[in-house]
Amino acid sequence: MKNYLAVNTGSASKKYALYDESGQELWRAHFEKEGKGFIVNFQASDRSEKIEIKKKDFDNAIAFLLARRPALRSFSEGEADSLAVAGVRVVAPGEYFSSNRSIDERFLKKLEAAAEQAPLHIAPALTEIKQLRKIFPDLPMIAVSDSAFSAEMPDHSRLYSLPESIAAKLGIYRYGYHGISLRSIVGKVEKMLGRMPSRVVICHLGSGSTVAAVRDGKCFDTSMGFTPLEGIPMGTRIGNIDAGAVIYLAKKSRLSLEKLEDFFNKECGLLGLSGKTADVRELLELEEKSDKKSARALEIFVYHIKKYIGAYAAAMGGLDLLVFTATIGERSFIIRRRICTGLENLGVALDEIKNNATVSVDGFIGTANSSAKVAVIPTDEMGEIYRSIIR
Repeated sequence: MKNYLAVNTGSASKKYALYDESGQELWRAHFEKEGKGFIVNFQASDRSEKIEIKKKDFDNAIAFLLARRPALRSFSEGEADSLAVAGVRVVAPGEYFSSNRSIDERFLKKLEAAAEQAPLHIAPALTEIKQLRKIFPDLPMIAVSDSAFSAEMPDHSRLYSLPESIAAKLGIYRYGYHGISLRSIVGKVEKMLGRMPSRVVICHLGSGSTVAAVRDGKCFDTSMGFTPLEGIPMGTRIGNIDAGAVIYLAKKSRLSLEKLEDFFNKECGLLGLSGKTADVRELLELEEKSDKKSARALEIFVYHIKKYIGAYAAAMGGLDLLVFTATIGERSFIIRRRICTGLENLGVALDEIKNNATVSVDGFIGTANSSAKVAVIPTDEMGEIYRSIIR
């Protein structure tokens, strides 16, 4: 029996899952930072396990997984030899990366050339691909595009107000990201409701965040743009900022373009606003201790999400379903409540008991008289990567 490996290297985590030919998930592993250290959560059909690891284990996650195989019942001895294909999530701007592609030398050269535009995602993906090729030199690999879902956005959402010749020559368009997650949510909504509501807003909230409008099952608009820097303030990413402010900052700070890009990616967002942390859990704890900067950072985060929800509802002519997903969206009932408060004019009415009880499981959290349904739906990026590589 052939098995299929799904790999998702995000800006702050690494995820792996193995599937058999029938689509059955055999196991999954989620590597992430927790506090000042690192952990990996293993999940299989019969159990779950949380292990504290060192940074070198996080950096060499696939080797760590293979080294632990004998200790995990879900890792049969034949698995490595039976791998048919590996699918790797790729976040990169450009038309070339807006569809799934086989990973070969040409692809790697193009990905390396694009690394300067999305450094938080491309560098880890390149490292992961090279590690996989070293361990499994004959394994076919497919790059699963994180912007494919938004590739058919209408022009009013996709285009910047640049001269057409410049935009076309340099490929400067709004590509959007988190598309693998968004597509998985669309599939799950259709199964849960038996249909796809016409006007849906999906809030993928994590260390990187996207708010997306989905009209009749297709991407209508999305908060991220040419790179994953655009949109709401994120963990360490700046989100929207006036282009004039960027030019002014570059002149006054005397930072090179490379250092300015690094600054916008790694020192801004919730970290920059709070001056302490990019972690929403820690910000909520600091807020309880009357830390004003942390409280303000959370207020700004919530406000910008609300703005996108309202704007998309206006553009689509209403709202039928509001979905929360990804780490913050799935786990934080506090942030969900704050976002939904004030959206009553859009038909959103939250059931406090349902909201508080729904953590990382599928569930509707609106009241019975809420005209717009509100749901928590855990994203299934790994399953979507698997489905992408077998299509």
